[in-house]
Amino acid sequence: MNFRGGVSLLLLVFLAACQPAPVESLTETPSVDATQTPRPTSTPDAAGTLGVPKEALKGVTIQVWHPWFGVESNLFESQVKEFNQTNEWGIVVQSTSQSNYTQLYESVSTSLLTPNRPQVAIAFPEHALDWDTSGLVVDLTQYVNDPQYGFTNDDVKDFPSVFWNQDSFGGKRLGVPAERSARFLLYDVSWARQLGFDAAPVNAEDFRQQACRAHQSMLTDNDKSNDGQGGWLVDTNSMTALSWLMAFGGGVLEGNDYRFLTPKNIAALTFVKQLYDDGCAWTAGPDADLPSAFANRKALFATASLEDLSDYMRAMGASSNPDEWTALSFPGDVQTGLVVYGSSYIVLKSTPEQQLASWLFVRWMLSRENQKKWVEVTGLFPLRNSALDLLGDYKNSHPQWAAAVDLLPQAQIQPQLASWRKVRVMLGDGFDAMFRVNTPAGEVAKILAIMESTSRDLSK
Repeated sequence: MNFRGGVSLLLLVFLAACQPAPVESLTETPSVDATQTPRPTSTPDAAGTLGVPKEALKGVTIQVWHPWFGVESNLFESQVKEFNQTNEWGIVVQSTSQSNYTQLYESVSTSLLTPNRPQVAIAFPEHALDWDTSGLVVDLTQYVNDPQYGFTNDDVKDFPSVFWNQDSFGGKRLGVPAERSARFLLYDVSWARQLGFDAAPVNAEDFRQQACRAHQSMLTDNDKSNDGQGGWLVDTNSMTALSWLMAFGGGVLEGNDYRFLTPKNIAALTFVKQLYDDGCAWTAGPDADLPSAFANRKALFATASLEDLSDYMRAMGASSNPDEWTALSFPGDVQTGLVVYGSSYIVLKSTPEQQLASWLFVRWMLSRENQKKWVEVTGLFPLRNSALDLLGDYKNSHPQWAAAVDLLPQAQIQPQLASWRKVRVMLGDGFDAMFRVNTPAGEVAKILAIMESTSRDLSK
């Protein structure tokens, strides 16, 4: 699954020119956002508080546009079919794949002012913020709180708040979670023990010591081809960059404005680049098989998203590597960095009947039984605490996934700005350029200054 949007930027050129000659886990009860209100105990009338009687839903057809292909698309289509066959209202859902998030965003944006727009789009929260400027996104607060068709207070508490609150903006709820993932450091526990370390790194200095010891081990063996390897296999995904910034107490926002050039962000990028300059981190080619590199002990640390873990499991098996390995958050000097991201169900304005039908389909998709199926196919986070009760076998057979789930108390959300869809791409490009043009560790402030200026241009 590709969470990266498509924006063409020239940041690499600018950077080259500048060179000199805590929230709750899935097993804890999360806080409830301010849009959630107590449920009345009286029995609603036939039309409920939403003004749509049950019989008006019969035969209502809604269009759902999604970004998925392959196994995710197949699973979604099978669940749509099941809903159409079993829902008590006679609602008919028709789904269309847009192949990826970029195409979906462009297709929905083009259709917003036409009668041909979908009733539901599965897109990023920042997309919902952008579309809401046209006044065409439904505030789902009244649907979530409806005593007849909504969620109970216990239902809302079943969603970890790091998932649930991403879609709440200024008192409005512009969506509900559809998928959530994160990026993690993968850590070869067995190799670390052989290097003399009995525990995973808990801060940046621990990380440096272990990464550098792994690199040094490469210099002392008989294989000259691996002398530049060991340590951390560099990953320049925008979520990796954001995680490192947050691990050092930084980030990309100051209030509601972008702010990159800060002492904490300078400390974060200096640490990462110095690690690379010292040989304790290394980059692979664009076509490199990263799971195989990790499985063959070319890196003590690698970086992967939650949905990538299955690739690493297969690589370990293919390499006949019995090493114990696990998932970690990014260690900093004051805290750890972990950023949750993913798509949401966004309901677009239509008729009262179609909007309610859309909500009922979304609510059904978020049942714990459907969440169980989604995890087993995609390897992503279950969106509800109660789904874990159904995933005991999966958890036992996927210990790295279970370790990742246990890290959720450390997770934070992404910036809640419509412009984030462009700025996050710029962040990844700038982080990548830091390695490609080999910016000296002492000059990372120049990169952050360009990021800050560019982000403000992109947000206009």
